[in-house]
Amino acid sequence: MYKLRIAPYVALMKLRVVELLLVTTLPALFLAAKATPSWKITIATLIGGTLAAGASNAYNMIIEVDSDRLMARTAKRPIVNGDVSESQAFIFASALTIVSLLIFSIFTTVLATILTAAAIVFYVFGYTIGLKRRTSQNIVWGGVAGCMPVLIGWAAITNSLSLTAWLFFFLIFFWTPPHFWALAIKYKDDYAAAGIPMLPVVASIKNVRNQMWFHTIGMILCSFGVDASAHLPWWCWVITAVIALGFVQQLISIDGEDSNKAAAKLFHWSITYLTVYSLLLVIAVLVANP
Repeated sequence: MYKLRIAPYVALMKLRVVELLLVTTLPALFLAAKATPSWKITIATLIGGTLAAGASNAYNMIIEVDSDRLMARTAKRPIVNGDVSESQAFIFASALTIVSLLIFSIFTTVLATILTAAAIVFYVFGYTIGLKRRTSQNIVWGGVAGCMPVLIGWAAITNSLSLTAWLFFFLIFFWTPPHFWALAIKYKDDYAAAGIPMLPVVASIKNVRNQMWFHTIGMILCSFGVDASAHLPWWCWVITAVIALGFVQQLISIDGEDSNKAAAKLFHWSITYLTVYSLLLVIAVLVANP
């Protein structure tokens, strides 16, 4: 019975989405430390980041409960199906926010704490309330919140930000639209039913593909920028090129007749790209500092 009671609250946090944020936080910690980072700071940053992202997602579900009812993909979310009330969700999200900021303030740095608070505020007010229903470029600018864990991880170690941190930030900034638009192609009817102007809903597949190309090129350039700024060895550049070519190959396939199937493959490859690249950064630091 206890598991049944906590399950809806865990669902509010959308932990599968949070996983990707943690994947990019970890290499930022290693790069900033230029060695294996302090385990105390690492654990605090990962736990605090999980709670902060979970809080943001919970606030998002409160705000979007009406549109969630209209979309098949979100119709079983805990507030929609009555497992959690809006007031209960708000209390939960607020508690997560407070605990997250306390963890950052006690165990990391002032800058990391400020950036975490800014990420929550921007996701809730900038993206969910301000952008999502007003522009087809919502995920482009709203995706800034998803880039923040890199800066937060870096600041948790150094209490500052460097060129490498910002290049990693922009890598994820450019990665986010192709990743999310690939998913939105599959669920464009859902978004249309809810009145959310995601780009695949309001633009042709050719237009979406062209914008994906722009962001993919930016992502690849920033990936090599991180390699250069962090002075990574030649084999990191080679691996970066290989996974970038894999991403490009998946994007090219969207030109075919079955764009939904191709977009689904691109969505999964985008996750692979970010995961492999993040792991590459950690390994490079460990090899350089055995």
